[in-house]
Amino acid sequence: MEQVRPTVAEYFGCNVFNDVVMRERLPKSVYKAVQRTKQLGIALEPDVADVVANAMKDWAVERGATHFTHWFQPMTGVTAEKHDAFISPAPHGKVILEFSGKELVKGEPDASSFPSGGLRATFEARGYTAWDPTSDAFIKDDSLYIPTAFCSYTGEVLDKKTPLLRSMVAVSEQALRILRLFGNTTATRVMTTVGPEQEYFLVDKKYYDQREDLIITGRTLFGAKPPKGQELEDHYFGNIKQRVSDFMKDLDKELWKLGIYAKTKHNEVAPSQHELAPVFTTSNIAADHNQLTMELMKKTALKHGLVCLLHEKPFAGINGSGKHNNWSISSNDGQNLLDPGATPQDNMQFLTFLCAIIKGVHEYAPLLRLSAASAGNDHRLGANEAPPAVVSMFIGSELEEVIEALESGKKYVSSTAEFDIGVDALPNFKKDTTDRNRTSPFAFTGNKFEFRMLGSADSISCTNVILNTIVAEELCEFADELEKADDFNKALKALLVRTIKEHKQIIFNGNGYAAEWLDEAKRRGLPNLVSTVDAVPEYTRPQYVAMFEKFKVYTKVEIESRTEILLENYAKVINIEALTMLDMARKQIIPTGLKVGKDACDAALAKKELGIDNAFEVGYASRVSALTAGISEAVGVLDEKVIAAQGIENAEAQAKFCRSDVFVAMQNLRGLVDELETIVSSKDWPMPSYTDLLFTV
Repeated sequence: MEQVRPTVAEYFGCNVFNDVVMRERLPKSVYKAVQRTKQLGIALEPDVADVVANAMKDWAVERGATHFTHWFQPMTGVTAEKHDAFISPAPHGKVILEFSGKELVKGEPDASSFPSGGLRATFEARGYTAWDPTSDAFIKDDSLYIPTAFCSYTGEVLDKKTPLLRSMVAVSEQALRILRLFGNTTATRVMTTVGPEQEYFLVDKKYYDQREDLIITGRTLFGAKPPKGQELEDHYFGNIKQRVSDFMKDLDKELWKLGIYAKTKHNEVAPSQHELAPVFTTSNIAADHNQLTMELMKKTALKHGLVCLLHEKPFAGINGSGKHNNWSISSNDGQNLLDPGATPQDNMQFLTFLCAIIKGVHEYAPLLRLSAASAGNDHRLGANEAPPAVVSMFIGSELEEVIEALESGKKYVSSTAEFDIGVDALPNFKKDTTDRNRTSPFAFTGNKFEFRMLGSADSISCTNVILNTIVAEELCEFADELEKADDFNKALKALLVRTIKEHKQIIFNGNGYAAEWLDEAKRRGLPNLVSTVDAVPEYTRPQYVAMFEKFKVYTKVEIESRTEILLENYAKVINIEALTMLDMARKQIIPTGLKVGKDACDAALAKKELGIDNAFEVGYASRVSALTAGISEAVGVLDEKVIAAQGIENAEAQAKFCRSDVFVAMQNLRGLVDELETIVSSKDWPMPSYTDLLFTV
C-alpha cells in the first residue's frame, strides 16, 4: 500500500516550540504569561520560566534532541552557538535529563573572541546571552535552539538582535502617539514587518573545490568573461533546471519545518542565479529566519553536489546578488499604516506616516547607505544591476501627484483606470496606483517600502534598526508638534505641507541608472557615498548619535564600536582577498604562464629546425611571456601594498588605504591574469572557467 506523504500544512512548523505547542503543553496561566511577554514585553517570573523550560525540554527530547544552545547573532554577521547536553549525573552511573528556567533565560558564552570594536579587551572573557521569548525556540540537528540576545559583562551590546528589539519598541511607542491623535484607542502595539527577498548563486561543487578564491573569499578573484553572460535575458523567470528544482524543493521543506514562510522561488537575471522570497513577519523574527535561511541554503546545496554562493559579487561582469528588504508598519488592531486605500488624497493618517518616512529618508540618508556598506556590496551598488549609492525614494506618479496637490492646496482627482489588455477572452483589471522602479534604493510598492541596497550576505538587522529608529524619530517630532495644537486638522495640514516643501528633493521616480541622475542628485544636495569607507564614518555624526541615544537603541560607545568593527572588517576582507590573489598568482598562474610560454617556444624552435615559418608560435610565445612578466610585476606591487596596509594601525586610515591602493593593485593584477586566460587552452588553465561555473549546473 502506497504511503501517503504528509502535506505542508501538516508538517509546517513541526520543529518549532510555537504557539500551538505552548498552548498544548503549558498550564493556562503560564501560557498567558508567555503571551503577555511576547505581545507587551513584560518579563517572565523565574517560576514561570522554570515551567516553560521543562515543557520545552520534554518536547525537544521527544523529538530526538539531546542538547540545547543559546543561538545568538554577534557582530560577525553570522550566528553563533555553543551546545550543552540536557544530561545531569544520577546515582549508579546513570543520567537524568534536566533543563531549568535559569538555563533557559541566561547563558554565558566566552565573549572575548567576538568582534567588539574595542569594547572588550581580549582577557575580558565573560559575556551573557539572554533568552528572546518573542522568537520561538526550534530544533535543528538534534539540538534545541533558543534565540537570544548577547551582551558583555559590563552591559554593552555585542549583537545585532538587541538593537533591533530596542528599535521596534521605539517605533511602536511613537506610532501609537500618532494613532491616538487620529482617534485610535484600540491599538496597543505597532509592529514593523519585513519580507527579505534572498538572491543567491548555485555552482557545481566539483568546480568550486578547484577554485581557491571561491573557497576562501566567496567570490572569483580571477575569471575571464564567458562567451555568453546574461545579455539574452533568457534566465530570469526561466524554466528551473531539474537539479536546481530538486534543491529548491528540499530547501522549502527544511524551511517549512522551522516555521519559515518560504513563499516564492525563481531564476534570477544572471546564469546560475536564483531567488527565494518569504511572507512578511515581524522584523525580529524575519531577521532570525533570514539567518536560518542562508544557513540552510548552504547545507541543502551540499546534499545536491552544489555550493550556494551568497557573496554580493561572485562573478565579474554579470549581476551580483542583493537582499531586498520589504518593510512595512502595522498595528495590532489590523491596520497596515502604509496602505493608501482607494483614495490616498483623503487618507490623512497614511499621508502622515508617508511624510514622516520621506523626511526621515532625506535627513538620514547616510545612515541607510551605511546599513548596506560592505566590501562585497561595493562591487554591486551603482553597477546597473542594483540601486546607485545615492539614496532616493520612489513613490510613484499617483502619490507624487497627491503630495503635490497637498503642497499647493489644490484638489487632487484620481486618474486610476481599468487596464484593458485588448483581448476579449482576457479579463480587464484595475491598474495599481504605482509602477515598480527597480533602480530606486527605497521604493514604495503598494503598502510597503522596498529597500533594495542591502547585500545578499548581510544580516537584515542593521538596516531595520536604522529604518525603525529614523521613523521613530520623525513620528516623535510630528507627535510633539501635533499634541500641542489647538486645531489638530489645521496643524496637521500645515505640518505635512511644510514637510513636503522641505524634503521633496529626496523623491525621484526616474531612472536611477542614468548618468544624469548623479548630476541631478548633486544639485539636490543628496550625498553620494560611493564606497564603504565613505559611508561608515557617517555613523558617528553627533546628530545621529543623539537620535540613537534618545531612543536607547545604541549608546555612543556602542556606535563607535560598530564603526570600528565595520572598518576593520572591510580592511580584513580586502587583505584576505589580496593574499589569496597573491597565492593563486604565484602557485598557479605564473607557473602556467611559464609552462605555456615554454611549450610555445619549443614549438617555434621545432618549426625553425624544420625550416617552417614559425612567426605565429614566436608571436604567441612573446605575448604569453609579456603577460606573465606583467603578472609577476603586478604581484610585486600588490605584495608591497598589502604589507603597507598591514602596518597602518588606525582602522579608518587602513580601510581607506585598502580602498585606494590595495584594491587598485588587485584590479591591475586581475586584468592581466584574465587576459592571459583568454589565450591559454582550457586544458592548461589551472582552474575552472566562468563557463564551467555558470553553465554546468
